[in-house]
Amino acid sequence: MRADRAILFKLATSERLEHLVKGFPGGEANAYRAASRYVAGRTRDDALRVTADQLAKGHGVSLDLFGELSTDPADAARVVDDYLELARLIQEPPADVWLSVDLSHLALDVDPAGCADLLARLVQAMPEGRRVQVGAEDTGRTDKVLRCVLDVAGRGLADRLGATVQANLLRSPDDADALTAAGVQIRLVKGAYVEPSGAHPYGEPTDVAYLQLAHRLAAGGAQWSMATHDGRLREAILLALGPVPVEQLLGVRPETLTDLTARGIPTRVYVPYGPNWFRYWLRRVAESRGA
Repeated sequence: MRADRAILFKLATSERLEHLVKGFPGGEANAYRAASRYVAGRTRDDALRVTADQLAKGHGVSLDLFGELSTDPADAARVVDDYLELARLIQEPPADVWLSVDLSHLALDVDPAGCADLLARLVQAMPEGRRVQVGAEDTGRTDKVLRCVLDVAGRGLADRLGATVQANLLRSPDDADALTAAGVQIRLVKGAYVEPSGAHPYGEPTDVAYLQLAHRLAAGGAQWSMATHDGRLREAILLALGPVPVEQLLGVRPETLTDLTARGIPTRVYVPYGPNWFRYWLRRVAESRGA
């Protein structure tokens, strides 16, 4: 693992750095100007405008309200209310719009049972054909996230639920099997977190694990998509397995999405928004530096 990878991601999750940058005259405005490539905006209306633009280009959308690490169940309930209002306002089917959420934003760390109930409430509000995709978090939360997703899927909601599997984690083949058996859609990612243990090294070992998981999901009859900007990996999977849906982040290589859509490959764009944009932007900066 490159030493600067850990440093860059540490900075990207630093609340102190965020306050420092925003404290400089013009610091927040300049940072947001740079972030706007990757961020739909600060408000729900901003996100809805970007969603409409992506739909017009032929892409599906996964909308996410920034937030994580909540320790207040009451705040988590308010977050779900915001998501429910968002679900009410997005275009009706057949417009291809899903929602995305990190469970730590729903107070997973302090109230796992309450988090599952909140997720179920959100999933129940989605019409047929739409899903709530649960995001990946660091490996310390992976087990709790998996249990919550399987709990909600077991309530008869699997057809409106998605989960994220990180190829770099050694546990992921078993997790993928469990999610596939439960009927949960899987978004396969490489894994962005710098893990202290239980993970493949960054680089080729993770790439190989990604390929192996892709073939495992296809062989197991899973509903799944690949979320990667790695062109060699993407094309190798498309050649081997056919038109697997591809997911990308807003603002990252949009020309690739245009090409994929022209080739008849389903695409989806992750569209995040909200006032807590700063550290998300720094993560994108870290990744663009090879972290």
